[in-house]
Amino acid sequence: MSGDSLMSGSLVVADYVVFALMLVVSAAVGFYYAWVSRSQESSTDFLIAGRRLTALPVSLSLTASFMSSITVLSNPAEVYCYGAIFVYFGLAYILAMVVISEVFLPVFYRLALISTYEYLELRFNRATRLLGTVLFIVQTILYTGIVIYGPALALSQVTDLDLWSGIISTGIVCTLYCTLGGLKAVVWTDVFQVIMLAGYLAVIIRSVISQGGVVTVISDSQQGGRLNLLDFDINPQRRHTFWTTVIGGTFGYITVYGTNQSQVQRYVSCKSITHARVALYINLLGLFSFLLGSVFAGMCLYSVYKNCDPWTAGLVSAPDQLMPYMVIDMLTDYPGLPGLFFASVYSGSLSTVSSSINALAAVTLEDFIKPYTNMSEKHLFWMSKGLSFFYGVLCITMGRLASVMGGMMQAGVIVSGVIGGPLLGLFTLGILCPLANSKGALSGLVSGLAASLCVSLEALMYPSPPTMTRPLSLTTEGCNFTTTHSLNWTTTALPTESSSITTAPLQNSLTTPSDALETPKLGITDFGDPLTFPHHDIPICGFLWKVYNQLPAKLMTFSSALGVGYFL
Repeated sequence: MSGDSLMSGSLVVADYVVFALMLVVSAAVGFYYAWVSRSQESSTDFLIAGRRLTALPVSLSLTASFMSSITVLSNPAEVYCYGAIFVYFGLAYILAMVVISEVFLPVFYRLALISTYEYLELRFNRATRLLGTVLFIVQTILYTGIVIYGPALALSQVTDLDLWSGIISTGIVCTLYCTLGGLKAVVWTDVFQVIMLAGYLAVIIRSVISQGGVVTVISDSQQGGRLNLLDFDINPQRRHTFWTTVIGGTFGYITVYGTNQSQVQRYVSCKSITHARVALYINLLGLFSFLLGSVFAGMCLYSVYKNCDPWTAGLVSAPDQLMPYMVIDMLTDYPGLPGLFFASVYSGSLSTVSSSINALAAVTLEDFIKPYTNMSEKHLFWMSKGLSFFYGVLCITMGRLASVMGGMMQAGVIVSGVIGGPLLGLFTLGILCPLANSKGALSGLVSGLAASLCVSLEALMYPSPPTMTRPLSLTTEGCNFTTTHSLNWTTTALPTESSSITTAPLQNSLTTPSDALETPKLGITDFGDPLTFPHHDIPICGFLWKVYNQLPAKLMTFSSALGVGYFL
């Protein structure tokens, strides 16, 4: 396994059948709810399911929409490259859910809001509401384009799945069931998509069996330095420590679950505040399960490829392709299982994209159309459907543009990343500071955005040195290649520590042809910023690192927005 050259795996008919079944069932849910709700013509029913949902489906939907394809592909690669300290985000989940349940949920639920940003007008003024809504729309459209494009790119480079077929099928199915069935279809499709993540579990089980058991996986991870849990360095420039994951993660997850329309819209659709609170805590169990699964999957990755790293060897062009590579490597003898895994990856994309489409339709209708028109409820209902269709097409377009915009899309992701902290500061100011006024709120939001943008640009211009990111060792010493391509692999020793890459000579020594396999070339600064991963036009790992790199920025801009707003 570790010595073979697997450039692009082939899927069989059974794999395509499983993948197609996932898409068909997802679309069928939309048709079902369009049929059973045909007599209802209310925008409230369409956007928040008439506030009649119960805790269990909402909790599963919250989990599915948050733990997207990024979890399936990128989190294991993060553990593979940087260790299991990633698991401390579990503590951040707990702290965030307690704060959201006791501070944000009661306010939004009792006001019976469809748009989260309507609160900003009730508390401050309309200008603050509209600015918050515009920021959310920009952030969500950019993020959704990445969610559609990123997994399709990663899978197309290690399998024979066509890139554009993946993008278009994801977008069309999402648009279909969001437009037909509204929030009910989104929630119940998310429930099905959580079940589809059994494909993720299949990969873990197969790798554990091949390695001789869980104890072997843990032992290999320990010997390879992947169980780096005792890191309590308080330096905020470090990639992952106990403090950066717990404190930064807490603020990040409060932003997502406490102020983001996609998540808030779900728990305010529950039939009672008790159901909403229970949904949050059941969702916490789901988040824990996926976090532990992704961390252990990363440990399995390392155990399987500890002696022959596919990324170092050039068999994959970016770390987020490691999981698909292992699936093709290990599961091709089990027809249908590779298809189940890839269906689980696209299920993650479907859940996130559908949540975004529904949320975008809700805020556009509630914040930009309802206040300025006198439409009947029937017309608002059809307008909701039209907006869902429009945003579905727009998200597909953004997925297409992500492949050609390169640096502009990178800039878009940065713009997206700097928005969360100031918006969290704005909502917190309104809820916890009764003396704050609209002048202070707008001033705080603008100053927070400016501070966040400055921190983000500084992080890009002057990335953390290798002593801060501390990549763990990778090797190709156990590789035994037979390939028609030569590898053009160079390393540069880091100035403060020995090189974390160990290479071994390949069996066949060929001169490098013009079409030779493109492989990473690491220099002194490359490990300092994982955004320099190869094929980083929109890689999932690169996006995640941008998010993690924003955690100190979120803390700074949260306090900036809160502080300026309060004193003004």
